[in-house]
Parts: sequence; C-alpha cells; structure tokens
Amino acid sequence: MPSTRSALVTGAAAGLARGIVIDLAREGFRVAFTYRPGGTPPDATVAAAREAGGAVPVAIPADHSRTGETDQSVRAAQDALGPIDAYVHAVGPILVKTFAACGMDDYRTMLAGNLESAVEGAFAVLPTMRERGFGRLVFFGMNGSHATRPARGLSLYGAAKAAVTAFARTLALEEGAHGITVNVIEPGDIRDKDANRAAARALPARNPTGRAGSWEDVAYAVRMLLSDEAGFINGQALGVGGGLVGAFEPKR
Repeated sequence: MPSTRSALVTGAAAGLARGIVIDLAREGFRVAFTYRPGGTPPDATVAAAREAGGAVPVAIPADHSRTGETDQSVRAAQDALGPIDAYVHAVGPILVKTFAACGMDDYRTMLAGNLESAVEGAFAVLPTMRERGFGRLVFFGMNGSHATRPARGLSLYGAAKAAVTAFARTLALEEGAHGITVNVIEPGDIRDKDANRAAARALPARNPTGRAGSWEDVAYAVRMLLSDEAGFINGQALGVGGGLVGAFEPKR
C-alpha cells in the first residue's frame, strides 16, 4: 500500500538524494527537498518525481553550511506539508585532499556542512515527532564511518562523517522510546549516481557483488528504514555498497 507519510530530503537537486526524492514520491510520500541557491537548480528533481507518477515535491532553497538555514528549511517544509514524519539528511560536502594540503577553512567547511547541519536538522524536526509519537531520521555517513575506517585523502571528511554517525546512533538511544528511529546509510561504490539499477548492473566493479550500485539501491534502503514496519530497526549503520569493505576500491 502506498505511504501517506511526509518526508524532507536535504540536498536533492542532484545525485543520490534526487533519486531518494523520486523513489519516495513514486511510493506515495508527500515530499519536500532542499537545494543550494546558486547551485544545481531543483527543476530536474521536480520533473523526475512528476514523471514517476508521484505528487510534485516542494523545492526549498537552503545552504546547509550556513547556521540557521537547515532549521529554516524544516520550517518551510512543515508549512508546506504539515508535520514531518521522515527526515533524510543526505546533504554534506566532500573533500578529497591530504591533510598536509588542508587548512582550518577546510575543517570548518566539513564540520558545518556535515555535522552541524545534521545536528541543526535534528533539533528542528524532533519536537513534533516526539509529540506525535512517530518519527524516522536517516543520516548519511561514508562507507566504514561506523568503524572510523581510515582512507587516504579523507581525513577531514571521514572525521566529519564518523561524527555524524556517532551522533545519529547516540540519538537513537535517546529517542527510541518516543517512537522515533535514527539510522545511518553508508553508500559505497555508486559509480554513476544518475544510473538506475539496470544500468548500474552493467558496470563492473571490484566489490564482492562484482557490479556497481545505483541510486535505486540507496533509495530502497532509505525507504525501508522510513517504513512503519522498520520501527524495530534503530541505531544502525546500513552499508549499501555491495559488500565493499573500504572507503573505496583499492588500486591494482
């Protein structure tokens, strides 16, 4: 049966988050999503969700690296959709650079865009979820962030995502009694973020499945965690990477 729940997805003008919006809209969710002003326009996400046969999603401009804008985006989503049942915080800048080449501005960017925005979003959505006795929060880590698995060139990004994962899993302990679950998706080995599952299966990869993943694989995992039936899945970091162990494939 199609869902009648509402969801807010952050950073969904492109990439995996766009796919999540498409999937949720197709499955009956009332969806709002954020996009960065001056970045990729929201039009393609809106059009793709409409083509998928779901309700037209609400596009909300927000720069999640700026304090206050994540909170404002939640308020805007609530104004458009009513109380938010599910919050998918997929936004988060990535930096691939050795630590020796980084500076404090890089550090601040990684923390603001990843951890601070996640914390601000949780502060914004949780009060009404507690009142209603239901809520689903899904944050995005990186492959291996639950184990603080190191990867060259990802010192600051990896630290920020490990912090997001630790925050989410601790939040799960505190909010579970209110009917709220908090989980983490760790995507990996998604070669082409716009390719559907059928197209991705044609792309060879060195993860244990032998093929690349797709936005549909990630979106399915998110939708499962948002479902009413997933109320006993809490505080988990779910890897969607075909069994890939490292942050990325080792070079041969």
